[in-house]
Amino acid sequence: MLNQLLLPAARSMKDLEKLMGMSYSYIVLLDSHISRLKPLAELARANGKRLLIHADLVEGLKNDEHAAEFLCQVIQPAGILSTRASVIAKTKQNRLLAIQRMFLLDSGALDKGYALLERSRPDYIEVLPGVIPSIISEVKERTGVPIFAGGLIRTVEDAELALAAGAAAVTTSREALWKHFQGL
Repeated sequence: MLNQLLLPAARSMKDLEKLMGMSYSYIVLLDSHISRLKPLAELARANGKRLLIHADLVEGLKNDEHAAEFLCQVIQPAGILSTRASVIAKTKQNRLLAIQRMFLLDSGALDKGYALLERSRPDYIEVLPGVIPSIISEVKERTGVPIFAGGLIRTVEDAELALAAGAAAVTTSREALWKHFQGL
């Protein structure tokens, strides 16, 4: 289990460098390029950080089980986030944290998401947008899997509502929230 209420998500090298000086153990790498992954993972490890890579957002890398195998074996992050069940399955095979992203667009997407979750059996589910507390509670209750709330978390109140609804943590790229939750 992750032991932090907020998962800061870096969208740029500048963001990642800021996170190196903060107290978070786990950090999320969003937009990146395949050629930058190895040095970024090494930077994170050198600073005592456990990197979670969003596989769907790595430029130059197809989002499939072969890409997941590459990430697990060569880059060796602490975990991988993806919308794809095959990526989650390969991540779990490699004994890394597997975080299934689930977009809450409408009731149909929610039902398809539940079916996908039954197949993928992730370690965590990231629900997006994370500003729908009643759905966070529902997904957690129905799946029994810890929830991360992400997407459109803009204020401390948004984050606190998601946490109160049962989210294990909130993912955000907002630096103001990183600073607020640091050390909590």
